[in-house]
Amino acid sequence: MTDLLDIVHESFYKFVAIADPEACTIALREITQGLTGSILVATEGINGMVAAKPEALDAFHEALLADPRVAGLFGGMTFKRSPCKTRPFFKMKVHHKPEILPLGVEGVDAIHQTGINVSPQEWRELIKQDDVVLIDNRNSFEFKLGRFKNAVDPQVHTFRDLPRYIEAHVDEWKAEGKRVAMYCTGGIRCEKTSAWMLGMDIPVYQLEGGILSYFAQMPDADKDWEGECFVFDNRIALDTHLQQTDTTAEDVYAGDPDEQWRLQRAKRLAKGSQ
Repeated sequence: MTDLLDIVHESFYKFVAIADPEACTIALREITQGLTGSILVATEGINGMVAAKPEALDAFHEALLADPRVAGLFGGMTFKRSPCKTRPFFKMKVHHKPEILPLGVEGVDAIHQTGINVSPQEWRELIKQDDVVLIDNRNSFEFKLGRFKNAVDPQVHTFRDLPRYIEAHVDEWKAEGKRVAMYCTGGIRCEKTSAWMLGMDIPVYQLEGGILSYFAQMPDADKDWEGECFVFDNRIALDTHLQQTDTTAEDVYAGDPDEQWRLQRAKRLAKGSQ
């Protein structure tokens, strides 16, 4: 591995109404010059991952607040940093999309409503309760690599598969008097899912900041977590101290024919060819 300890990975998202996402996209392409990573922009908000030296990331934050083309949109947005031993990205891509996260359900409003946010400290106690169904809101290959103990794997290949799982089980959970607690890598999947579930008459809790925040705030996260956490960049996986592991893309996807396209994409990204 190349020694890149001066390079930091940073992830962020925010559900916020963006009136002109195309203009925002153009502005972000200028603001992110000198960074590498990927950012999606839509009328529902922003979702991104970038990497650079800390001072370059600080300048990026300042530009998000000061640039008049995006001023007022991203205040209060949380940035999650983690160290790098491998270059996470080779290029910078900013794209305008219909959604920053497609759930496959029309009309979900995650800007104005969401589930019950639970801090990492509160989460540890919540998931011990007998009336809580703990759902891993990620793809099945991510669950296999690492998960909270006693979590349920919905066995989905994409986020758009999740609604079918929820719809198939929610009546059963309600009949049993259950509450739902869900988690994902950074929090964005849970925010959109819980916004959709608000009309189902069942309490929905979500881990604030996702797995990455849990690892950052809980030095003994391995008491509740088993395995590693998959990340969608060239580092592949992190341990509970946010350190890159030796896990490879082949380790993650090998033996699963349905995920071979992800393996090929990971290989292209590792070579900087996409």
